[in-house]
Parts: sequence; structure tokens; C-alpha cells
Amino acid sequence: MSRAKGNLAETKACEFLDENGFMIVERNFYSRFGEIDIIALKNEVLHFVEVKSGLDYESAIQNITPRKLSRIIRTSNVYMKKNSLDVLYMYDAIVVTPKKVWHVENITL
Repeated sequence: MSRAKGNLAETKACEFLDENGFMIVERNFYSRFGEIDIIALKNEVLHFVEVKSGLDYESAIQNITPRKLSRIIRTSNVYMKKNSLDVLYMYDAIVVTPKKVWHVENITL
């Protein structure tokens, strides 16, 4: 996916989260382990969000591999330590297709 398409999907994901009561804390947080697309807060729970886009849900969600999830988890640990946070958190995915946006909570299960 091109960076422009990725940015568009992330913008749509942020709009979706904002409309659903989330506060965007940070976008594109990088560590040596990888990147977290969006960090958002809702009801005192921090959400580390991976954004994927595609023509359909299945092709997009399949791009979240165990290796990708491991990188997200390691990067979130860096974020938590860097900001001295001790809060509830979870890992989510936002899937953006031409027709719909899906929010999949707690993708580690």
C-alpha cells in the first residue's frame, strides 16, 4: 500500500474513532520495534490501533500477522515506559474498505 493510501485510511480511522467517543492521543508512534498507527483513549482505556485497508474486510484483516502483532505489542511497551503510564490498555484494529469502516477490539484474543 502506498503511503498516501495509508494516510487516507488512518485519517478515516481517526474520524471513525472520534465519532465514537475516542480521544486521539497520538498518531504514528515509532520505536525501534515498529510503529503504532493510532493511540486513542476512551473510558480510561488506552487503545493501540493498527489500521488496515483493502478492497474487502478479509483481505485487509489478514495483513495483521502474528509477527506484526508482536511488533505492535513491543512498541506499545516502549510507549508505556516512555510516558510512565500504568493504565488499562488493549490492541485494536480498524479495517477501512471503500464501503465501510470496522473496529475490531482486542485483537490479541
